Amino acid sequence: MRISALDLKRQLSGIRREIDTAIKEVIDNTGFILGEGVKRLEENAAKYCGCKHAIGVSNGTDAISLSLIALGIKEGEGVIVPSFTYYASAGAVANIGAVPVFADIDLDTYNISVESIGRILGQKNKIKVKAIIPVHLYGQCADMDGILKIAKKNKIKVLEDTAQAFGANYRGKKAGTLGDCGAVSFYPGKNLGAFGDAGLILTNSSSLAEKLKILRNQGNKDKYYHFMLGRNNRMDTIQAVVVDIKLKYLDDWNRKRQEVAQYYNSNLAGLGLNLPFLAKYSTHIYHQYTLRSLKPNKDVINSLQGKGIDSRIFYPVPLHLQQCFKYLGYKRGDFRQSEKASKQVFTLPIYPELTQDEKEYIVQSVKEIVNG
Repeated sequence: MRISALDLKRQLSGIRREIDTAIKEVIDNTGFILGEGVKRLEENAAKYCGCKHAIGVSNGTDAISLSLIALGIKEGEGVIVPSFTYYASAGAVANIGAVPVFADIDLDTYNISVESIGRILGQKNKIKVKAIIPVHLYGQCADMDGILKIAKKNKIKVLEDTAQAFGANYRGKKAGTLGDCGAVSFYPGKNLGAFGDAGLILTNSSSLAEKLKILRNQGNKDKYYHFMLGRNNRMDTIQAVVVDIKLKYLDDWNRKRQEVAQYYNSNLAGLGLNLPFLAKYSTHIYHQYTLRSLKPNKDVINSLQGKGIDSRIFYPVPLHLQQCFKYLGYKRGDFRQSEKASKQVFTLPIYPELTQDEKEYIVQSVKEIVNG
């Protein structure tokens, strides 16, 4: 049996006609960039998230960069980012001339550690820290109460990286709506994915929303009248209508992911693996179902892949040890939890359309590998 990490063909089979009709409408109307479909998605996404504004942009990485620019982060200023996350969270910081300041993660949730943030802000730094980017990793929110408290004390901005947790709840509020703004990715492999690159920025600030709309569109509010130095980060209408249709199904899909996770939890307990930790303050929508093994994760993954199960490591090299960030001066041993996690975590396939036979095969395979 071969089981992929994600099977988008299964997801699309039930909604293909609906999506084809929406795409045809865009083609017929020829409003390909920032068309009516983008406005409709922005309205529906803001309503879904319970926030005042949602601004459609080109992708999740640009959502981070644009948000930082709109928040006033300047070249040379520091932005705290967890070391254990995808490159884009820190790459977006560096690419506007700001400086990624890495923090360690929490042992249980893999999200940014509030204690690590506190240590950074308590030090005498050459770089002035002006913002924090908590990444809601794997589909569960970071400790936003602790992060917002420390941010308020130090008068710095909070930008939530909600690429993996769109739809998750933090104490009854949607991920991405608690800080100054939230950046969302609709990369095709996300729980809510487009047919290409697309992103969104969530905010409750009307002035920030207005600034973001100008920044994403070459710095102009009215065509050919440029208010500021902007960027070409506009959303394609075809991507917007695809995401808008899928948004109607998101909660049901996330619920089914939770059911798959519960099946795994029930059947993998007692094997000596660390199952996903559920924080009291957040729901988990399982963008990834991540286990932790005392064995090297590469050995476990090789065994799973040998059985046809697409298991992966998110992420094999912490950001502070990536070659592209060598100039920042970090070294091995600086963030022990991030480094340990990179050697121990591995994923199992998790998506709503997994069959019972596939789930049973995955569980049996894991048991054979762990007990073998």
